[in-house]
Amino acid sequence: MSIIKEIQELRKDCGWDKTDTPAILAKSVFAEAGELLECFVEREETPDWNAVKSEIADVLMYAMSICIDQGWDVDEVIREKFADVRRRYL
Repeated sequence: MSIIKEIQELRKDCGWDKTDTPAILAKSVFAEAGELLECFVEREETPDWNAVKSEIADVLMYAMSICIDQGWDVDEVIREKFADVRRRYL
């Protein structure tokens, strides 16, 4: 099973697919990104890498949930960004 399908299955099992809105998901990305940053605030050189990994997973799952709900292919979204970055910086 693809990770996208697993994320959506988890959201359905928890009922989040019915309550999540794009705004809620965006706020969740922001909140989880803040928790990721916190992993480095006091322990920049020696963060708890398990906590870092957990927070990265949260950020990715919320961001991917936005793509799922909008019908966007995650790979294509990222490839479009690659093209934008290459156009602007290379």
